[in-house]
Amino acid sequence: MVEAFLNYLKHEKRYSPKTVESYKTDLLQFFYFIQKEFEIENPLLAKNNNVRAWVVQLVTEKNKPTSVKRKVSALKSFYKYNCKTGQLKTNPADKINSPKIPERLPKYVEQNKINDLFKSPEKYFSDSFSGMQEKLIIDVLYSTGMRRQELITLAWSDINFSSNQLRVTGKGNKQRIIPVGKDLVNSLQIFRKLQSEQLKNIPSSSFVFLTEDGKQLYPNFVYRIVKKYIGLCSTAEKKSPHVLRHSFATHMSNNGAKLNDIKELLGHASLASTQVYTHNTIEQLKEIYKIAHPKA
Repeated sequence: MVEAFLNYLKHEKRYSPKTVESYKTDLLQFFYFIQKEFEIENPLLAKNNNVRAWVVQLVTEKNKPTSVKRKVSALKSFYKYNCKTGQLKTNPADKINSPKIPERLPKYVEQNKINDLFKSPEKYFSDSFSGMQEKLIIDVLYSTGMRRQELITLAWSDINFSSNQLRVTGKGNKQRIIPVGKDLVNSLQIFRKLQSEQLKNIPSSSFVFLTEDGKQLYPNFVYRIVKKYIGLCSTAEKKSPHVLRHSFATHMSNNGAKLNDIKELLGHASLASTQVYTHNTIEQLKEIYKIAHPKA
């Protein structure tokens, strides 16, 4: 029952492995709860009040609102899937409200710090092949705003060298086209030649970025690289790949890009997801006002 649902998320909905694993954990936690508290062995027999009792317990136990929201989402998706396959007629989690999540401004690296990273690469990156790959990983993430998993699955066939464009496959297997600068395209062309020489004794791969033994990158590999270089150029508290995505969007917004254009570049399904980047622009304007206006 659960495995069929997880396979559906993985292969049809194209959820990331991390999300699928989190949903699995959430479901098993709920199943244990209803078995212990209500003696319900079959989760398909759970009712709305059982789900509501679980959410109340999660909140009472001081679980983070983001965590509770994900768990509720996991249950809603699970029961929706079972309604779709004919196992259920109604979704017992359908009318459960998730707790409100306090709005947080995205963390990003200041534009001048990012600029320094690329204007003076010799200060940060080694001139080895691995150093070149690490620089390109940072460059691609910041220049495109793509997600970590999108970078990991980026293939050479996704790069149009003649038109300076990348094809990115995002959540739900949705594809989008992102324009990039000529300098980045040239660097990728040089890197491709060097990579074929460096890994000539290893079976070729379709992916752009690979480990030393020619295998596809994994999430923690990318995280370590980003954490290292953000730490070298900035004092930002958060140093994850998503910070570079936030930096891309924030810098675009601060430099006059329209919100809808940023939405398309990021691959957001809703404009509401992109709206948060306008707050950073407003914060920047506040600082400028304080400095420039005589009555501030």
